[in-house]
Amino acid sequence: MSMASHTSGAHAAPRPMSKEERKVIIASSAGTVFEWYDFYLAGSLAANIAQTFVPGDNDTAKFIFVLFGFAAGFAVRPFGALFFGRLGDMIGRKYTFLVTMVVMGVSTFLVGLLPSFQTIGYAAPVIFIACRLLQGLALGGEYGGAATYVAEHAPMGRRGFYTSWIQTTATVGLFLSLIVILALRLSMTPEAFAAWGWRVPFLLSIILLGFSIWIRLQLAESPAFVRMKEEGTHSKAPLKEAFGNWANAKIGLIALFGGTAGQAVVWYTGQFYALFFLTQTLKMDGTTANLVIAISLLLGTPFFILFGWLSDKVGRKPILLAGCLIAALTYFPLFTMLANTVNPKLIAATQNVKVTLTSDPAECSTLFDPVGVRTFTKPCDVVRRALATNSIHYDLVSGPAGSPLKAMINSADAPAGTAELVAAAQAAGYPKAGDATILKKPSFGEVLSDSRSLKAIGILFILVLFVTMVYGPIAALLVELFPTRIRYSGMSLPYHIGNGWFGGFLPPTAFAIVAASGNIFSGLWYPIIVALGTFVIGLLFLPETKNRDILN
Repeated sequence: MSMASHTSGAHAAPRPMSKEERKVIIASSAGTVFEWYDFYLAGSLAANIAQTFVPGDNDTAKFIFVLFGFAAGFAVRPFGALFFGRLGDMIGRKYTFLVTMVVMGVSTFLVGLLPSFQTIGYAAPVIFIACRLLQGLALGGEYGGAATYVAEHAPMGRRGFYTSWIQTTATVGLFLSLIVILALRLSMTPEAFAAWGWRVPFLLSIILLGFSIWIRLQLAESPAFVRMKEEGTHSKAPLKEAFGNWANAKIGLIALFGGTAGQAVVWYTGQFYALFFLTQTLKMDGTTANLVIAISLLLGTPFFILFGWLSDKVGRKPILLAGCLIAALTYFPLFTMLANTVNPKLIAATQNVKVTLTSDPAECSTLFDPVGVRTFTKPCDVVRRALATNSIHYDLVSGPAGSPLKAMINSADAPAGTAELVAAAQAAGYPKAGDATILKKPSFGEVLSDSRSLKAIGILFILVLFVTMVYGPIAALLVELFPTRIRYSGMSLPYHIGNGWFGGFLPPTAFAIVAASGNIFSGLWYPIIVALGTFVIGLLFLPETKNRDILN
């Protein structure tokens, strides 16, 4: 029986996975894991990158550069989806995601070789940003190709299970990057890691690239694409057909707002924002934070497969939407529990130390800065950002027009200067980074033997479980929404707008909300509102797709 015939019957009974299908899944997943590994290194090693490629001692400039570099990769992902999606629908799935893999691997390797600012000047940050743009473009083409390729090999009744292996790759790639970095940090001095050790994970990508190319070259083209080419029904203008035709464009909009937008914010909240919250808000040291996140990812990853398999039984839609709803309803209590576990002194300070700012409302802006290019000079903005950076809760009160910024701590006047106010708040009870009360267990054994660490891991595991609910079924859903002739293009764009923009800009958006409101938990409103919006739109407009024949 041919591979194509496995997917042709709308009511064909599920059967065991064949050897060829197993090879398809392994090859597609392995290559995609390495692409995600490459992409996430820039975020995990942001401090080292900034120190190497940005001149001077201006920490703000370095932070802005890191944000811009990381955001650049997310920003261009939809454009990669359009460019490579078009190629995938015209020349084939296999060769397109081979190209994306080479672009990703080479650009990552170049970062590892890139000379410092002291050596080549401003060419260093420019080339780094260019490499990040190439990585984002490549990732924009990789995911759609891998998901489409696996789904078009899968038999009816097993697409959710087969594509769920692709869904593990983003988390496994993040996990792999954290493990490699941790191993290097623990095997050398901090000075050696800062000098050259941080480059090793980037240089390793060339080995991963060679392995990925070798394993993917052994694959045949997707049977659905081959059949379409033989029948002469492939699209000669897939982008125009996918997005210039309202019937197809409407499907893309429903897929975005009724599926991938909510999926994206739940994914990034459960993994990236959780790590950001631990290190930036709760001031946990990076080694311990990476350890507890890595353990929670390891525990949660098998559930991608479980929910993908379950979506073949009960449908894609109920699992995806349930994940969005449950996450939105539980984020506040879960993150509050996490904060009380990791940094109880901080939570006590938010309740016992009252910091109040009084300012002319015209002197306070929104603080929204998703790619780190705005410069804030007004005292109200500078002070609020500093308080948010130091996780200090404050209340903002409107003052008379033209009045200067005034600060108070527990009803007593306080200095309104940035450093002085932060110091005064910390003297009143707010913990500094490195405070002895903050959870710190730098070794794997200590983490597993400590009750506070285990509780933090349990909470993080629940957040990852939500990730697996929304992400496990999404690939099968997107593949099934679009016809074969425009599938690569059609599914890639809503996926990468959702994950590249709605999800990728979650940390800076959440930080802007925290800085503007003065509440360390208020950034959660962003993923909650988006996830609830997806739940409502998906409930009303998103069709169930699990029994569709994707050869038509």
